[in-house]
Amino acid sequence: THIFDCYSRDVGDEDDRIRIKHYGICFADVAHTRNKMRHTDPIVPGHEIVGVAKEVGMNINGIKVGDRLGVGTYVNSCRDCEFLFTFNGVDVDGSITKGGYSTFIVVHHRFFYRIPENYPLESAAPLLCAGITVYRPMIHHKMNQLGKSLEVIGLGGLGHMAVKFGKAFGLNITVLSTSINKKEGAFSLFGANKFVVSSDKEEMKALAKSLDSIIGTASGNHPFDPYMEVLKTGGVLVLEMLDFCAAYKIYPEIEKIPIQYVNEALDRLVKRDMKYRFAIDIENSL
Repeated sequence: THIFDCYSRDVGDEDDRIRIKHYGICFADVAHTRNKMRHTDPIVPGHEIVGVAKEVGMNINGIKVGDRLGVGTYVNSCRDCEFLFTFNGVDVDGSITKGGYSTFIVVHHRFFYRIPENYPLESAAPLLCAGITVYRPMIHHKMNQLGKSLEVIGLGGLGHMAVKFGKAFGLNITVLSTSINKKEGAFSLFGANKFVVSSDKEEMKALAKSLDSIIGTASGNHPFDPYMEVLKTGGVLVLEMLDFCAAYKIYPEIEKIPIQYVNEALDRLVKRDMKYRFAIDIENSL
């Protein structure tokens, strides 16, 4: 990973140019920066992007220069074919899209989100991937019913957000992890009701048919049958989120770093040598 000069396309009538202030590091960035996806050209990854409007297209109403905006996985679509990915996609002018590891990005107005004024920008960045990845299925599968029980598998970038959302919904949260080292944080940072090491057969047996829902966030290959056994019969598997997080003061646990540290951060991500989520401070490091 290295720094180089690139450009973003001209702003159309329905676009915004956003000055990027922070972006979050997702594990998918490891695959792209380590050429696991076999790219032939240099790419600029990053799909957890927050910043401020720098230039506003003439057909856009309700957005002005300086407004706080966020961008996730997509930046455009003709609505007749595939969505245009935030990075390494072919843009309307034929250029290749560049993601959040940069200073500016041009986005169609349907694909950016207003960040609530009372919400820290650096905390908003991870919500645009890690946050929405767990929030949407929790809402869709009704894992937000007061008093219900939820098992969260894994307590990393996605898992800790599932616990925070679950507590805000009023759920009884059980965290399952392969690492006993996550236990203290599960209770002291996130307020989990129970923590179980998944290799402990006795504790797993005690959970049998006791939980209403499961949301799995752990990476890697894990046998899923033991987790399914804790579900009750009939249990559910599995721009609202931003307002919800602002209203309930739900903030991702982040480690803020300068862009110059990105290679070390990606190495730490591969080694699992990080707590929950990195947020890169573009504004103050370039």
